[in-house]
Amino acid sequence: MNILMSKKAISLFTAFAFMLLLCSFTSSFSNNEKTEGNKKIERKIVYSKKKHSITLSWSTFGTSGNYIISRGGSRLASDFVSVGSTSKLTFTDNKPNAAKYENYYKVTRNDVTIIISLENQIFGDNVYFYDRKHEKAETARNEINAQFSSIGLGGANGEWTTKRQAYYFKPNLKGQTYDVGGSGSASSAISNAIELGFYSHIGGLGKVPSDVKLGAIFTRPHLSGGANATCTFWRSVENVEVMRDFSWTVSQSTSARRLLIENTSKYISDIGDTNFWGSGGFIADAHYTTSRPNWGGQQQWYTRNAVFPSGSGGMGGSYNMVWQGCVNPPKADNSNSPISTTPIIREKPFLFIDNDGEYKVFVPAWQKDRVGVSWSATDIGKGEIQDLIANWYVAKEEDTDVEINAALKAGKNIFFTPGHYTLNAPIQVNRKDAILLGAGIASVTLEPTEKNTWGCIYADDKDGIIIAGLLMDSSNSTTYQVRIGNEGANADHSADPILLSDITCRVGGVQLKNIQIQASMHLNSNNVVGDHFWLWRADHGSQKGGDARWKRDRCKNGLIVAGNDVTLYALFVEHYQEYEVLWLGERGRTFFFQNEPPYDAPNQASWSSQGGRVDGYAAFKVANSVKEHHTIGMGSYAVFTGTDGNVNKKNGFEAPNNPNVKLEKMCITRFAGSGNIQNVINGTGGSTATGVKRMASYNNGEGVQPFDEEFTLPSKESYPSYISMEK
Repeated sequence: MNILMSKKAISLFTAFAFMLLLCSFTSSFSNNEKTEGNKKIERKIVYSKKKHSITLSWSTFGTSGNYIISRGGSRLASDFVSVGSTSKLTFTDNKPNAAKYENYYKVTRNDVTIIISLENQIFGDNVYFYDRKHEKAETARNEINAQFSSIGLGGANGEWTTKRQAYYFKPNLKGQTYDVGGSGSASSAISNAIELGFYSHIGGLGKVPSDVKLGAIFTRPHLSGGANATCTFWRSVENVEVMRDFSWTVSQSTSARRLLIENTSKYISDIGDTNFWGSGGFIADAHYTTSRPNWGGQQQWYTRNAVFPSGSGGMGGSYNMVWQGCVNPPKADNSNSPISTTPIIREKPFLFIDNDGEYKVFVPAWQKDRVGVSWSATDIGKGEIQDLIANWYVAKEEDTDVEINAALKAGKNIFFTPGHYTLNAPIQVNRKDAILLGAGIASVTLEPTEKNTWGCIYADDKDGIIIAGLLMDSSNSTTYQVRIGNEGANADHSADPILLSDITCRVGGVQLKNIQIQASMHLNSNNVVGDHFWLWRADHGSQKGGDARWKRDRCKNGLIVAGNDVTLYALFVEHYQEYEVLWLGERGRTFFFQNEPPYDAPNQASWSSQGGRVDGYAAFKVANSVKEHHTIGMGSYAVFTGTDGNVNKKNGFEAPNNPNVKLEKMCITRFAGSGNIQNVINGTGGSTATGVKRMASYNNGEGVQPFDEEFTLPSKESYPSYISMEK
């Protein structure tokens, strides 16, 4: 981080519904419920494609009289009209709107109203859809901002809430936008910006970003009077056009993808005092059309495959700014590292509405040596379109590992709607080309029982697996949080690599009891591509910190890479208690790395490596056995605040002295506390005691190569008994 810092089986009903959909007969979806007082109100909707009719049913509510039914084109439509009344608990609309998803029904009795729709039954109550065809321009903005202020997502308590939400915008009609109007930077009141809070996602449902036109977007920091965004985490936006100002005032675990940004007055907010700062972030596949943004106030940032207006002048940032595959990036200097191409990338899949009115998921194709965005003004890009209902299981937060693993075994991909998913065993991704895709920062969590001692997600050593948009949490002790491939995995996935995109692993922060995890993520498979990770042993939380945190929230390593030919973009790893990144595989590549060591090591004796001979642990450790490795853009920043005042780290980075091992653009500095990082790499480069230290390149240098070590890795015995990991 920074300076501050279930329970239902896959039913026969659901299976039958899928069969009906595939056969183009009657479609129906799983039940939804609302409450009246403490009583649940069941809701159900069935669409007959053959008859083009919709039948509603519900459980009894209210006290007397008929149920009054009205219909609108969307949940917040201004065009609801009465379509009938009944004394029964069912109603059939024989003349619904032409598009089946543009039928939202209000059923009212006395002073109680429930809403029934196909979209709600597919996606649940944590996904909010907006449709400009039926709503005023200000409708979506007003509702999102009301949620921001009313359910705690705007304040410090929002960091630890279990609430999750996604806001999806349907494509505009010609000439319409979702822009309520306004002026000035997005942080100003007169801009009428959408404010996006913790664990929230904005997604456009068009094929290209310009299909959904928004006005201004702002992420409001809650620290230091709004001047400090170092804890503005866990939110995302993708596949929209921002017409006025995009003020993405964030730090880690925030993703901005597939954007068309027509205008931006700045990148970082001007709210609060003049000492504004943030601690990094990620943006990719974005096109700025009219002005070059400014990342001023950010400590570091990773930008991939963005297009900027002409020019090469600086765009802010203090320590480590990496621009990869960008058009018109800044010139190279101490803090800016432009990299001409992205050697291999597959963009994150996304939900959209196709020309036939059905929900689909676009799965982008792999691309090599890419420059610029993956889409055009009229073209979705290269990739595969999958039908959501036919090919996917739409999970809701009451689902557990039982339902999710059964769906994967049945050949379905998994779309996680926003929620807090509790697991008694890992999700097992057990087949080629399987996809896990989360929306609204969906969280898979090891709780509430202690049955799951293994981890959140295990993926077999298979081609083409995609895991994207998920946060892994732990309230129990486990071996891993994410494991890709079995021990000794050796398959060649070069023709169809494994993609991990927008992944967060979190250790600690909320649980009361002691937990112990060996590694947040272990990559055993070859040819894995990681596109934006935040692996975080929490430096702060809702529980007591300091020495108590050091003993309570135990985790050795953030990332262990044992596979070969692993490529990582935007790697954020912080506060783990031993080597935060341990790289054992060959031909690894990392483009951008951000780190802070653990704040809370109580003394040097408890935090020493290499048999006690070296103070602290390097943030990024390339093992002496590695013959070939390359990194560009690396930062590690000392914040030793929860210590006895005498804790230091000898090396920011450690690597073997080998002609084919090269680390470029390294930076170390001290933000707070009395301890220091004493060298950049291998005993060379100088100490943070005298300020920022940089090293342009280390390649078979003259520094002291680290001692040879034996690394204790998790063994195959740690697999759950029901999981058969292939050799």
